[in-house]
Amino acid sequence: MGIPSFVDRATLRVAAGNGGNGCASVRREKFKPLGGPDGGNGGNGGSVVLRVDPGLTTLVDYHRQSQRKAQNGQQGRGDFANGANGEDVVLPVPAGTVVVDCDTGELLADLIEDHAEAVVAQGGRGGLGNAALASSARKAPGFALLGEEGEQRGIRLELKVVADIGLVGFPSAGKSSLIAAISRAKPKIADYPFTTLVPNLGVVVRGETTFTVADVPGLIAGASLGKGLGHDFLRHIERCQAIVHVVDCATYEPGRDPVSDLDVIEAELAAHGGLEDRPRMVALNKVDIPDAAELAELVKADIAARGWPVYEISTKTGQGLQQLGYAMAALVEERRRLAPPPTPKRIVIRPKPLAAAPDFAIEQLSDPQTGPYWRVRGTKPERWVRQTDFGNAEAVGFLADRLARLGVEAELLERGAQAGDTVGIGPDSELVIFDFAPQIEIGAELLARRGDDQRLNQPRPAARRRRAKDAEYHAQAEAGELPDSAEGGDGGDGGD
Repeated sequence: MGIPSFVDRATLRVAAGNGGNGCASVRREKFKPLGGPDGGNGGNGGSVVLRVDPGLTTLVDYHRQSQRKAQNGQQGRGDFANGANGEDVVLPVPAGTVVVDCDTGELLADLIEDHAEAVVAQGGRGGLGNAALASSARKAPGFALLGEEGEQRGIRLELKVVADIGLVGFPSAGKSSLIAAISRAKPKIADYPFTTLVPNLGVVVRGETTFTVADVPGLIAGASLGKGLGHDFLRHIERCQAIVHVVDCATYEPGRDPVSDLDVIEAELAAHGGLEDRPRMVALNKVDIPDAAELAELVKADIAARGWPVYEISTKTGQGLQQLGYAMAALVEERRRLAPPPTPKRIVIRPKPLAAAPDFAIEQLSDPQTGPYWRVRGTKPERWVRQTDFGNAEAVGFLADRLARLGVEAELLERGAQAGDTVGIGPDSELVIFDFAPQIEIGAELLARRGDDQRLNQPRPAARRRRAKDAEYHAQAEAGELPDSAEGGDGGDGGD
């Protein structure tokens, strides 16, 4: 079975690139074995971006290829060399694409304007190298931060055709024939129901106004509940600025007439919802047939009483099409004039921070197997844990210092936590367990900060030997053990 030419729904699994790890490196120079840290930062991972392409009208490109992944960022290197950023993956989509998170059902983006963008999976940030982590208190960190993982999510793409006028009506009412008659569109036309299987778009020019018209595959009673084909395409009407009912005045089906057809279609639009504010027009079609023309004259007044403009047309002979086209153009111009200003073209998905929200939250929980423990939640603590290389003691010490500066340690002590208590940080899927060990300041006996490299604080070998010799000399002088030649000012006795 071949790939269909029109696809208005697709499900994708998108994965952004991971950030590169930072580099822990120390510069080596002649006669200077510890020249200082020179590890570069890791590159940021690429993001997955959706971008509206004006030339697309379908999601068929994603019908089979359902997984897309961006490039990872490269790792940092020595000599202050930062890793390269991963390239973004830009996925072109047609205008009118709605993006929904498959897991939560959250609306992520609604892409209407040409070239509008939405970042649906953010690339991970690269980790800092030890050159960026160095400070006056930590001169030569022997560690670097890990890169963050890129976002991964399942998204559902739904296309809602962006058109100014939507044509609705029963099957074989003449919607496709109307589009073919007033535009250059070439939809499939035949004398049997449900000829149109996909929405058709046509561009119409009337005077100085250019607008688009879309026909929705035939609606029948119960379409909003899944009957016929219309239930798959009712959402395409949501974008339309106005609705034109195309009514078949020459039908020979028993129990059908123009007024009852209008009532059935309106009931389906009301069941779908959200279309009450769209202006309506009615096109009584096939009046080239004498019986249809007579029926149109009979019902025209009743329909006009609803406040809807009524036009008698024939897509076969062209009767009334000029008047209908200019009426559509005038209605589109009025709707455009009243429309709100366009939204920004670039949409970036970001969580909205709460006003004055704390950086972290602590609660005491209980586990049937491990017993009570403290749970720390928050964007910063969880991100810092993901960046930490737990195989490096200095990196763990740096994490402890960051948490202490944030106030996590003080808050745990205030809540009654004791040294040795279990502390968990991170979401349930990535929970990291610690034994609580609060930092204790011991004044002069505090040998080093956590994560500090004491080698830089040590004197060079020649300086150490010189200081040791000076110390030995002063000790001998105080004890009166210096030789006579050392005590005399002239270094000897004159040759006696």
